[in-house]
Amino acid sequence: MYPEDLKYTREHEWARVEGKVATVGITYHAQDKLGDIVFVELPDKGAELKQAAEFGVVESVKTVSNLYSPLSGKVAEVNKTLLKSPELINEDPYGKGWIIKIKVSDEKEIEKLLSPEEYQELIGA
Repeated sequence: MYPEDLKYTREHEWARVEGKVATVGITYHAQDKLGDIVFVELPDKGAELKQAAEFGVVESVKTVSNLYSPLSGKVAEVNKTLLKSPELINEDPYGKGWIIKIKVSDEKEIEKLLSPEEYQELIGA
């Protein structure tokens, strides 16, 4: 449920870092607590993000939740499929439900993220 190849934030985002690019989404736990996701607000490609700063919004039938960037960098790609099919976040949070890809500007920030074990401890899993 919490893939070993990912890093996690205390705000329930995940990052899969491959080279200088990090794919970002929200965790299974987050989408489960939110319920059915009906809308996603995405940043623009090329936007500069700072670690722990807000970059978008996920809206579910229950609530609205801010998204926080796990790492600093420039938005390299956005998952525009989510604009028409936000439910992909519920169906496949670690695959087709990814939200953005970031060209990481400071690789040292990766060390500040949680391991799968630390994240599961945080959520009481």
